[in-house]
Amino acid sequence: MAARVAVVLSGCGYLDGAEIHESVLTLYFLERAGAEIRCFAPDKKQMHVVDHLTGEPTGETRNVLVESARIARGQIKDIKQARMAELDALVLPGGFGVAKNLSEFAVKGTAGELDADLVRLVGEAAAQNKPIVAICISPAVLAVALQRSGKSATLTIGNDKATADAVRGTGCTHAECPVDQAIVDEKNKIISTPAYMLGPGPKAVGAGIERAILKLMSWLQR
Repeated sequence: MAARVAVVLSGCGYLDGAEIHESVLTLYFLERAGAEIRCFAPDKKQMHVVDHLTGEPTGETRNVLVESARIARGQIKDIKQARMAELDALVLPGGFGVAKNLSEFAVKGTAGELDADLVRLVGEAAAQNKPIVAICISPAVLAVALQRSGKSATLTIGNDKATADAVRGTGCTHAECPVDQAIVDEKNKIISTPAYMLGPGPKAVGAGIERAILKLMSWLQR
């Protein structure tokens, strides 16, 4: 039976949603490794919509689930339907949507609210000893979710001092990591990789994501 892996998306576009390169590379490496992928996203309004040509907000209103469906090619469900009892692992690609739509990390840091269903899924995964992969900025939000579930782990967001300090502030340990590598917390079954927190492009970012997914699948195929 193929491993059932949940991929939680946060929109479509790195400035206001899920980072597209990271998301597609994640889906590619998971499928190549034989996983059964199940995509989820919250059915709610984005924090805002950003013109990716100018970098400026547009004043539009868009829905996170509808935008995420662009990446998932329509094969996606409301995160409220996700249950770790029916899944084997949880993967969180990055993008500012993680910090804007799955949480308030972008504007309020670790004191901000998190999507309740994301916190629930992280708590379920921890309680059921199921692995989590966090990519790019996602480890910082994961650290907050772990804290609110009474857990901690070793994570990386690369080497950005301010974000690393925020991770440490949750009680988690931050480990510096180059873009083409991943940090593995064997005890807590958490894998993280910096991706576009460091860049510089799909080749290097993909190398780190591939390493993270291969490690995940090695756990799931034992």
